[in-house]
Amino acid sequence: MAFFDLPVDELRTYLPSRHEPEDFDAFWQETLHTVRQYPLDARFVPADYGLRTVESFDVTFNGYAGQPIKGWLLLPAQRNASLPCVVEYIGYGGGRGFPFEWLTWSSAGFAHLIMDTRGQGSSWRRGDTPDSEPDGANPQVPGFMTRGILNPHTYYYRRVFSDAVRAIEAARAHSAIDPERIAVSGGSQGGGIALAVSGLDSSVKAALPDVPFLCHYQRATQITDGFPYQEIVKFCQIHRDKIEAVFATLAYFDGVNFAPRAHARALFSVALMDEICPPSTVFAAYNHYAGPKEIKIWPYNHHEGGESYQTLEKLKFLTSLWG
Repeated sequence: MAFFDLPVDELRTYLPSRHEPEDFDAFWQETLHTVRQYPLDARFVPADYGLRTVESFDVTFNGYAGQPIKGWLLLPAQRNASLPCVVEYIGYGGGRGFPFEWLTWSSAGFAHLIMDTRGQGSSWRRGDTPDSEPDGANPQVPGFMTRGILNPHTYYYRRVFSDAVRAIEAARAHSAIDPERIAVSGGSQGGGIALAVSGLDSSVKAALPDVPFLCHYQRATQITDGFPYQEIVKFCQIHRDKIEAVFATLAYFDGVNFAPRAHARALFSVALMDEICPPSTVFAAYNHYAGPKEIKIWPYNHHEGGESYQTLEKLKFLTSLWG
């Protein structure tokens, strides 16, 4: 695919109107209040995967509805003080895998907590966390985008974003981690989760969303044939009478609505040939983002974005912030 979205000069100033529910803040305050009625019960069990320069821990904490969420915590074996921590969220369909797949941040001297994504982890990297929905849900297109989509209280990402906030609380609970130096990171779905959490938890000091998904949903469904946004399109094709309800729900989970509430120092990335997360959807969130920000543009890349080049940018970014 060649360039298909707005020209880059228009992208830099693209500031669409936001369709924000009147009870957006109340909805999330009530959600997180309910989630926090369950004890966090963060557990860090040493896990031996043959690593010698990094200590790895099998993490379990209680997320939405007190349901157990898995993860990994990786720490540099040599450390003399509490560490800044990168909490990382995973791309669509992937799971936490194994500790040796996540060595960059701990090798650079950071603590690194990776959150498993409930229900995912069978598409391209293994996961260990089921999705249990106690309230029931509507029929869905295969995947996760339309699970419970007719009501914001039952929508799948209500559970995921709640888990993600609790992952930050789990990181802050560990004695090796400096609770005042928490960054969130992720690519695609992980970038969308990182953006949402930045708007939900003011303790986040840095945000690193790469080619973020879960932003500006309605435009995405109108300009790309790529999945996973096509899951929403397929649902609306079949459930023709539910389109208004679908986008009313999605407004509670749109990165464009979290962005004005996020004040962490941010480094975004975008790829101008990205047919999965179209550039205008990324810039819509970026341009509404309230905190100090910068964006790295990869003109000739698709959804892979900057990959290792962007990792280098993120390492430089956090090193300049925290040394």
